Amino acid sequence: MRPGLPLPALAGLALIAVPRAVLHDLKIIHEGTVANALLVAVPPLIWIVVVVAARVSRPFPALLAVGAFYGIGLAVVHQVFWTVDADLGSRLPPWAEETVMRAFAIPSSLLTGLLTGAVTGLVAWAVTAIIRRGGESTPR
Repeated sequence: MRPGLPLPALAGLALIAVPRAVLHDLKIIHEGTVANALLVAVPPLIWIVVVVAARVSRPFPALLAVGAFYGIGLAVVHQVFWTVDADLGSRLPPWAEETVMRAFAIPSSLLTGLLTGAVTGLVAWAVTAIIRRGGESTPR
């Protein structure tokens, strides 16, 4: 199944969402701030606009692919920049707790990316369907 956009475009769209994870992991931005909200909301909106403007015939698979790339980016960023400071309250040594947390961060990041891609894909699909319907009912 072809996603409808070239591979560099898919990866590029995903990459515009990654800086938020870097800034958050480095504790430069924080939850609840305007900067964080913008970095959370704007990249997926750009994904939707690009797919709709490019008239991608199947926006859902396109943005699911972008989400997969985004998930990979999140996983890499978390492994590189994340400082694990959670105390699990276990009897494990700190290095083992960190290993467990990092191991769980990988599938969590991939799932987050895929879910983001799926939600934006559904929105883009709906917008595309509405635009197509509007064009069909317009008299010529």
